[in-house]
Amino acid sequence: MMRTAASSAVGWDNTDRILRMFARFTSVGYLAYLILLLPSITLMQPRMAPWWTPLAVVTVFGTGLLPGIVSLRPHATVMRMTAAAAAVTFLAAAGSWPLAWRGPQLPADDGVWLAAFPGLASLAGIVAWPTTIAFAHLVTGCVLVQMINLVARQDASAAMLLPEIAFAIMFCTLFVGGAAMALRTGRVLDATTEATHTAASAAAAQHARTVERERFDALVHDGVMATLLASSRAQPLRLVRTLATTTLQELDALRTGITSDHPFTPAEALAHLRAAAAAADAGAEFTATGGETGEPASLPAETVRAMGAALGEAIRNSRLHAGPGAARTVTVAVESDRLKVRVVDDGAGFDRTAVPAHRLGITVSILARMRQTPGGSARIDTRPGRGTTVHLDWAAR
Repeated sequence: MMRTAASSAVGWDNTDRILRMFARFTSVGYLAYLILLLPSITLMQPRMAPWWTPLAVVTVFGTGLLPGIVSLRPHATVMRMTAAAAAVTFLAAAGSWPLAWRGPQLPADDGVWLAAFPGLASLAGIVAWPTTIAFAHLVTGCVLVQMINLVARQDASAAMLLPEIAFAIMFCTLFVGGAAMALRTGRVLDATTEATHTAASAAAAQHARTVERERFDALVHDGVMATLLASSRAQPLRLVRTLATTTLQELDALRTGITSDHPFTPAEALAHLRAAAAAADAGAEFTATGGETGEPASLPAETVRAMGAALGEAIRNSRLHAGPGAARTVTVAVESDRLKVRVVDDGAGFDRTAVPAHRLGITVSILARMRQTPGGSARIDTRPGRGTTVHLDWAAR
């Protein structure tokens, strides 16, 4: 049943998921570089002012580990702030290096440990900032660390500075550019998904209006026939007048195309939900409580129609996917300030995590429709081989 749903109703959008993935990747990279660069850090320490190496190691690698840790919690803003801190701290450490340099110079085949991962710091910048700022960070970082290497290495050639900078930028761009394209793809996918959901929601609303119009046409037809029949059988004038007035009002509403937003009584709401269930599957068992007390109209018309449309979608999905032998039961509880609908089948059930993201039946026509209804909510309980239950609820606020 109900394999027309998307399975991504819970969680973050695609862009956030990609950002979190890169935040964790960046932090793992910082940890790996810390381990790999310990010999180089140890070699550099005697050549630097005593305060610089401990401070640089703690701040650079400490801030680099934070984005991955924060990404485990649903705090996207904090994650971006920690990633920005990691990117800025790297530049601050590189910028402060000349203030702490004491010498002597390093062997020609060695280099400053900061020069090993400017691209990783810029990857943190991709998590925190727009792409242009992250690339500006990349260029700045590569220039700084190559200039530091020129000063720190023995017999370093100034003529090789520009080629070294160009190579570093090109090499780091492979990773930072790939991350930028992945984020762009995620944003495009999010925009496409949002547009698809909006279009599907509009189509579902149009379908609901069409069904409601057809039902209303039938009611008007019955009113006209009932009025003519009462008149032909010489019924009391009071009854004929009431029927005729009501029918004319309905005809006026039909002519103007305006759907009444007058609240439903519990009895009217029950009749509407019963009609929606019968239209979707005449064989579904329908049981109801409440709605017979003659209470005044108090149920919002839009709420009742939304629940009727969601109920119909649930039954139609069950007919499509629950299996040929599945039995369906609809249970409705109606009160003046509360509606409860349960659609239960004993069919095949399904795994919601395995439903393709482009299937929108549950996401748009049931879950989103009820979520957009003030006071409304919906929940799907299902497991493979255990049937499916759709819960639709509304309570006055």
